[in-house]
Amino acid sequence: MLTKESTEHFKNLLSRQLDELFKEAKGNSGGTTNSTGSSPDPADRASMETDSVLAFSIKERDSRLVRKIKEGLAKLEDGTFGICEECGGDISEARLKARPIATLCIRCKEKQEDWEKLRGL
Repeated sequence: MLTKESTEHFKNLLSRQLDELFKEAKGNSGGTTNSTGSSPDPADRASMETDSVLAFSIKERDSRLVRKIKEGLAKLEDGTFGICEECGGDISEARLKARPIATLCIRCKEKQEDWEKLRGL
């Protein structure tokens, strides 16, 4: 069970992370365009496509992270932050400090990772 101080610490931490992600997204909202108006050569076009795929992957990853942070903030509000979604036990404060969006205790996370290895995921 988290103390009031710990709860406030994690709320501030998650809020700052969310603000930082939004600032990054706002700063990176401009796309890469060919300002000369001419068609790029095949190598430049391939490079632009690779950059576009990478940017999309980063945006997708960031949107998942935003969702997880918002879920963490909601859990802080309803008093379920730090409770393992699998076994219902406490997630250690050390784990939460290392990964504030953790939803599984270390034991359940290790079981999940072992299962994923067996399944080839």
